[in-house]
Amino acid sequence: AGMRVAVVGAGVSGLAATKCCLDEGLEPTCFEQSQDIGGVWRYTEHIEAGRPSLYPSVISNTSKEMSAFSDFPFPEHFPVFLPNALLLDYLRRYAERFGLREHIRCGTTVVSIRERPDFASTGQWNVVTEAGGKQTSHVFDAVMVCSGNFWEPSLPLQCFPGIERFRGQYFHSRQYKHPDVFQGKRVLVVGMGNSGVDIAVEASRVAAKVTISTTRGAWLLSRVFEHGYPWDMILNTRLMSLIKTNLPGPLSWWFINYKVNQWFNHENYGLQPENRYFLPVLNDDLPSYILTGRITIKPGVKEFKDNSVLFHNCPEEEPIDVVVFCTGYTVSFPFLEESVVRVENKHASLYKYVFPTHLQKPTLAVLGLIKPLGAIMPVAEMQARWVSRVFKGRGANVSPPVPKNAAQTKLDMFYPSSWGDPSAKEFREDKGWLVYLDTLASFIGAKPSVLGLLCTDPWLALTIFFGPCSPYQYRLGGPGRWEGARQAILTQWDRVLKPTRTRVPAGSSSSFPSLLVVVGFLLLLAAVIFGFL
Repeated sequence: AGMRVAVVGAGVSGLAATKCCLDEGLEPTCFEQSQDIGGVWRYTEHIEAGRPSLYPSVISNTSKEMSAFSDFPFPEHFPVFLPNALLLDYLRRYAERFGLREHIRCGTTVVSIRERPDFASTGQWNVVTEAGGKQTSHVFDAVMVCSGNFWEPSLPLQCFPGIERFRGQYFHSRQYKHPDVFQGKRVLVVGMGNSGVDIAVEASRVAAKVTISTTRGAWLLSRVFEHGYPWDMILNTRLMSLIKTNLPGPLSWWFINYKVNQWFNHENYGLQPENRYFLPVLNDDLPSYILTGRITIKPGVKEFKDNSVLFHNCPEEEPIDVVVFCTGYTVSFPFLEESVVRVENKHASLYKYVFPTHLQKPTLAVLGLIKPLGAIMPVAEMQARWVSRVFKGRGANVSPPVPKNAAQTKLDMFYPSSWGDPSAKEFREDKGWLVYLDTLASFIGAKPSVLGLLCTDPWLALTIFFGPCSPYQYRLGGPGRWEGARQAILTQWDRVLKPTRTRVPAGSSSSFPSLLVVVGFLLLLAAVIFGFL
């Protein structure tokens, strides 16, 4: 029999994990506690315990070409940014296309995962699951934890003095579904992540007034970026990554500052973040809502009174009826022993954000915990490709280090993000989404070589370097090579323009700024000469 792998959860990461196991000839069993697949993208009107909860208006922050699994492009007629129902539809098509359904057991909760007594030699796990009130015990050779991080709300009420005497209504953003609760009310939104800004914008269409309280401010990006192209297809390119990683710190900071302030000056809108390294927030409406007075930005909350709130450095009280705490989520693994993934101060000690640093055998991995500035699908999939090859015991050039002593493993501790806690320093992915993908791809031999392609397929090389780093690049070679990868890369702009160029015949878009190519070619030569690549 093949190697048996337990996959916990059937969201984005769980589906990718199941598929990559099948690709590597492993035998996955995916346990999903709810009645269907899709994880955070499956909207339900009622809020289920232990499951993520969406509001109906959620739209993906990353564009379809950058969010696709690397061997399964989105249908061309899908919009460029996806309403949650279409993203769920895509995940279902993915499960269908690769025959994942038969490996998924819905309505089955993972109760506990424990090392077997002979773990040191076998690396095996005892997994206890529960379905319909009955518990079952299984033995698995390896485990992929894909249980996500958006189901346990973090609401640190102790950080908000006086909340116990506040007479209005307050709730965590997880409870939010529809804006009608704000009709005619004075609303305070605490926290400025993506949910906070979304909810503030929706509330301001029906509320008497809306205030956002933010301690740290935020960079704001619009999905509609330069010349109307999707933000991530412009920012997440190999050229940009090269500029960001090779410029000296202050210059790189100036460059990012310049880019994000092109849309509007953050300082004038009360948004300039204090800390330079930050995940931006995506919203298309906030600046105009601030400009039209629908939304006001204030500093952090000092204390709550009966019917009002006081902000730091602001003498006057602000009357408030409803408070929404958009304070993020806590990462937890109730089915694991605490010693396996040590979560301290909202950080977990994981090698490359995936492997617990102190297991004797690398037979348990955590997927999809990282918060990148870019789409999570390609990241979770790349993690799964690496992990499934490590589990197989061959084919990964880099496996996680086996701990010899604590001092040695310290070097390899990487920390996933701290979620929304104003006191914790936001984790910053030093080099970014693309560098992380490249790192994992190089572990399995799937990283594309721009220089190698320059000689054999120059047009593709230029597209890969100057164009968006779409996930298909990681299927050009190596294990899991996909025949359609080259074609998918060369037609990516056609799929972007197809759903919007609906009044005029779609011309070819692949001439995407031709000037860029010329300038690019010169820059590439310079880069080669200076040995950047």
